[in-house]
Amino acid sequence: MKKLSSFLVGMFFLFLSLHTNAQTLPAGDYYVGKWNVVVEGTPQGDGKMTITLERKDGKLGGVVLTKEGTEPAKITKVEETEKGVKLFFTAGGYDVNLTLEKKDDDHVTGNLMDMFDAKGERVKENAPQKS
Repeated sequence: MKKLSSFLVGMFFLFLSLHTNAQTLPAGDYYVGKWNVVVEGTPQGDGKMTITLERKDGKLGGVVLTKEGTEPAKITKVEETEKGVKLFFTAGGYDVNLTLEKKDDDHVTGNLMDMFDAKGERVKENAPQKS
């Protein structure tokens, strides 16, 4: 009987420790912040944009500001996956989506509309921005 109760107590603590370790931040928290993104090879040339992402009430959202634009485009939908995020917004009158995946601590890669390659760099608050 003593072995059974010891076994059950041991299993309880094992499950408790597994549950505690599983409570990590959502994958999308890596993307929270400001990003300078370049979309390469579009018909109008390389497109530059600044994306600002934040998490509110557990959901990732934000805005996109293109280099030509004066008004930021609100991100209408965000799909978070294990690999990265997919952002949906309107640019130039078209509904588009941008997929971003983590490359390293401060860089992302991805694509716009599954057609044009994109790469991005995290904007450091105290670092000068590249033009």
